[in-house]
Amino acid sequence: MIIPIASDHAGYKAKQVTKSILEKMGHEPVDFGTHSEDSVDYPDFAIQVAERVNSGDFPQGILVCGSGQGVCMTANKYPKVRAALVYTPSVSSLTRLHNNANVMCLPGRDLEDKPEVIEEMLTAWFDTEFEGGRHNRRVEKIESLTQNKDA
Repeated sequence: MIIPIASDHAGYKAKQVTKSILEKMGHEPVDFGTHSEDSVDYPDFAIQVAERVNSGDFPQGILVCGSGQGVCMTANKYPKVRAALVYTPSVSSLTRLHNNANVMCLPGRDLEDKPEVIEEMLTAWFDTEFEGGRHNRRVEKIESLTQNKDA
């Protein structure tokens, strides 16, 4: 699967690790920046992935910043994005199973030296399908918040 990925400067190292793991898993990461540890504003990079998931260009994406929160907040401004802050393999699985999350947000500062944890979270993410059922009703309620809203 082609996976768009982006980070700010604080998530750069973890993004590089994540890209390597994605490739090892057989995925093709497409890097939308940043491309160094020079200070940047995370929204500028989060929107690159969020816009493409929102438009349907890609079914899923990955974002990384220092805490994971900033990119998550930014991505969730898009109506078809369900971004989730992921920090353990079980949370990774649950966000897919119950919330049908389509953008994984990672806390780069906590993960940059933990490739095994990143790999476990990616495996849980890609191995878990949305359960549907009662969870579908809840996801539809979330989606309804952005439908037919006047600017």
